[in-house]
Amino acid sequence: MTVSVPRQADSPDEPQEPAEDRRHMIRRRALTLLIIVLLIGVPAGYLVISANQSRDSGKDKEEKYSATGLTEGWPSRVQRRIYQVPIPVPSYKVAYYETNNWRTSRLYVQFETTPEGLDTYLKSMGLGRDDLKADDITISARDQKITGWDFKGHGPWHGLIHEQKNPAPTHDVVVNTSIPDKPFVYVVSRTVP
Repeated sequence: MTVSVPRQADSPDEPQEPAEDRRHMIRRRALTLLIIVLLIGVPAGYLVISANQSRDSGKDKEEKYSATGLTEGWPSRVQRRIYQVPIPVPSYKVAYYETNNWRTSRLYVQFETTPEGLDTYLKSMGLGRDDLKADDITISARDQKITGWDFKGHGPWHGLIHEQKNPAPTHDVVVNTSIPDKPFVYVVSRTVP
């Protein structure tokens, strides 16, 4: 059996609160709704914006790293520094492609330059034109297949291998001098991480 306790009457000495009028109730509910929207909606909005930006960034990177074959343009300064491939200025028809795996990282670069630019490039490796060997295709068939390079066309072709101690990269270089004023340089720089 439950015992009900009688309700205690309000004290006549305490002031009575007036009943809430309709306008005040609507304003209080609107303020409560605004607070809920601000506490939940704003962080949720930021989360959606951040997720979209992150997804877009991932798509850009995916496009960059899913490229197969040469990409027109200059490799980044970081790539040129890591792989030690300083492209001389002026250079034209510049294209590159990078591959990485757990054993070897490679940067494939091609560019057309001037005779002075070729000398500058060779000098950056501590070499000169005398180090280029006639009809020596130093870039492997595997690397040619990856880039689509074909060294059977008009020559003369000259090549060299610039070997360095790890972790410094090794360079396989082939130069086409069929147009003497515009030597075309092909480089495969490979390094073991």
